[in-house]
Amino acid sequence: MANSSAAPIMLELVDEDGTTIGTAEKLSAHVAPGRLHRAFSVFLFDDEGRLLLQRRALGKYHSPGVWSNTCCGHPFPGEAPFAAAARRVSEELGVAPFLLREAGTVRYNHPDPRSGLVEQEYNHLFAGVVRDELRPDPEEIAETAFVTAAELKRRHAEGAFSAWFMTVLDAARPAIAEITAGAGGW
Repeated sequence: MANSSAAPIMLELVDEDGTTIGTAEKLSAHVAPGRLHRAFSVFLFDDEGRLLLQRRALGKYHSPGVWSNTCCGHPFPGEAPFAAAARRVSEELGVAPFLLREAGTVRYNHPDPRSGLVEQEYNHLFAGVVRDELRPDPEEIAETAFVTAAELKRRHAEGAFSAWFMTVLDAARPAIAEITAGAGGW
């Protein structure tokens, strides 16, 4: 739990090409209309080709209680997106990916209807494999589930997912297809 005397978390502001142009405090970058900033999204799969989803903890200030990709977040200013992605997988899930590779970038603007905050992001995508037993941080993650492509389709139709989920999944599909070759049509 963050304490009020802690230094604010800063994000990298970027232009439309992903070039760093400054910094902003995390929450202020998400206040409507949002400020374009660097982010990352991770998709990890087990050896059977099932995607690891997480349901965000209810205490999260942004998009609480909804399902989303394996892990997402923001690099610290000057931190490489790959290093940030690996760091946050470890912090949130208590594991290191067995394999993690770049899966492209995507730029989007998604308001979160529940919180009123805006995801205005230049997002670096990563896909990989996880083999170790998960140890989720309950401050970050309420629940995890490994799902097939068919199960994801059903869950997505029935339940609440993060506003950005389908955008980042669709953008990462070419790399995901390579990692999960022959495992259910990602």
